[in-house]
Amino acid sequence: MVKVFWHKLITTVTGGAVLIATFSVVSKILGLVRDRLLASYFGAGDILDSYYAAFRLPDLIFNTLVLGALASAFIPVFTKLWFKNKEEALKLSNAVLNYLVMFLVLVGIAVFVLAPQIVAVITPGFSGAKLVQTINLTRIMLISIVFFGISNVIGGILNSLKRFLSFSLAPVFYNLGIVFGITVFYKLYGVAGLAWGVVLGSVLHLLIQLPEVLISGWKYHWSFKATAEVKKVLKLMVPRTVGLAGNQINQIVITIIASTLAAGSVAIFNLANNLQSFPISIFGVSLAIAAFPVFSEALGLGDREGFKKIFSVHFRRILFLIIPVSVFILLLRAQIVRVILGAGNFDWSDTYYTAQALGWFIISLFAQSTIPMLARSFYALEDTKTPVIISLAAMVVNIAGSYFLGARMGVEGLALAFSIASILNMIALTMALRLRLGYLDDKKIIWSTFKISLNSLIAGAGVYFMLRVMADLVNMRTFAGVFIQGLAAGIVGIVIYLIISFFTNCEEIVMVKRFFQKHLEPIIKKS
Repeated sequence: MVKVFWHKLITTVTGGAVLIATFSVVSKILGLVRDRLLASYFGAGDILDSYYAAFRLPDLIFNTLVLGALASAFIPVFTKLWFKNKEEALKLSNAVLNYLVMFLVLVGIAVFVLAPQIVAVITPGFSGAKLVQTINLTRIMLISIVFFGISNVIGGILNSLKRFLSFSLAPVFYNLGIVFGITVFYKLYGVAGLAWGVVLGSVLHLLIQLPEVLISGWKYHWSFKATAEVKKVLKLMVPRTVGLAGNQINQIVITIIASTLAAGSVAIFNLANNLQSFPISIFGVSLAIAAFPVFSEALGLGDREGFKKIFSVHFRRILFLIIPVSVFILLLRAQIVRVILGAGNFDWSDTYYTAQALGWFIISLFAQSTIPMLARSFYALEDTKTPVIISLAAMVVNIAGSYFLGARMGVEGLALAFSIASILNMIALTMALRLRLGYLDDKKIIWSTFKISLNSLIAGAGVYFMLRVMADLVNMRTFAGVFIQGLAAGIVGIVIYLIISFFTNCEEIVMVKRFFQKHLEPIIKKS
């Protein structure tokens, strides 16, 4: 029974979602450890500003050319080809891999040489030693893009084959590399050690996935044969690449604006963004990644009704999890920031501004969590243009909002502009998919959303009440006091939400109950 359960866990969509979510939690916890170490070592100041700004150029290259482009273009084509002709699928994967590595190396060298000029443009508020430090960190981090490029092609193959174990572990090892850089390399090489930790993380991200992909039957070949499938992947990548380039330009513009604000603004924006990305990765991205092969399979077979059913179930599951989380984080944001980041050189001023920025991010958490699944719905339709057009429009809104709100609200304005753009992006994607496919189980989605929102607000009232009660029972000037207050309030909120959801017959909690009864109870009884 255990073997059967494990097989389902590593080879099915539901199991994949569980695996990805589980290791996303582990990875994000390590990410929080990473951020706590960075905050306690350096505070929200010049070093962290340089560190986060140094990611901009490597991220621009990697995220534009590799991350989303491969997911949207490579996986659908490879999946279809694998079931028809495995030999041709291997040729496709190797050709894509070789072209990608060659291109990343050439682009990386060019950016390495031009780094002083480019970094000066994207951080106009930096000067002197701070600018030089950012340039040096950028040059080291550029090495990581080659390893990430290889690793993500391997991950795409595993994803296509519905093998999620090592794919899920890869982000964990990436963060382990970064933590090693902070705790070991920093002592040996100074600030440059932080960047070498990023490089180590990218190497580990690749190495952890290699054994499983080789066991799955994949083999490497030195091939640059431009088959029809290779050309199709490249063709599908182009619009998605444009869209991702727009998103990265958006991030660069935010960095440009933040660099001109008070010292530490770049760090505060990134720290708050990292905190809010925790639930997005766990609930939104993990379900979207796991569901994508099934989306592609259903639409590849022309089963639109089957796709709609799968989409509705997964969309409602995300909302069932993310809406109450949004309410709880909004109420507990000060406690969360203080407990996770409030150590060493990260003072109360840093805590306050990071908590405020986190609050503005949280209002769009539901949108940010559903965008990955909405976008992958279009990718499964082999339509990479629609999400690109919508994301570019959202980018314009974000940039304009960052410019106006940043000048008036500081770093908080940057977070608010980001949320406004995310909500508009989600609404536009939903409307476009509705126009494309027609009825999307709308009534059930709307009714579930209403019940989930109402239940979340009631649970949020319980959280607020418990916060007030615990404030009189613990010492709020100590780490332990703040931690106990936030933990007690959070537990009360979760319990209230689950109880209300059960009595209001939320379908999503019924699914959890059925999953437990079907898969876990037999194991527990036999053990």
